[in-house]
Amino acid sequence: MPQSTITLYTRNGCPLCDKAKATLLELKEEYNFSLEEIDIEQDDELHERYGLMIPVVHVDGEEAAYGFIDKYEISNRLQEKS
Repeated sequence: MPQSTITLYTRNGCPLCDKAKATLLELKEEYNFSLEEIDIEQDDELHERYGLMIPVVHVDGEEAAYGFIDKYEISNRLQEKS
């Protein structure tokens, strides 16, 4: 089974983003996935799309969660993929 990719859309100075990253790093100890972090401030299109929603988490290109990131919701998504 190919490794999943989790993409975290974030920006500097975002406390919810910091919590989301910590949650994803905890999950990384349990699941095999690559973590990609993208700063939406570097891309006008991403800023327009996700400006008020961040943090946003995609699992293998599909939006899985935004705002408050629930560890168990992401865990369930990763279990479905494996």
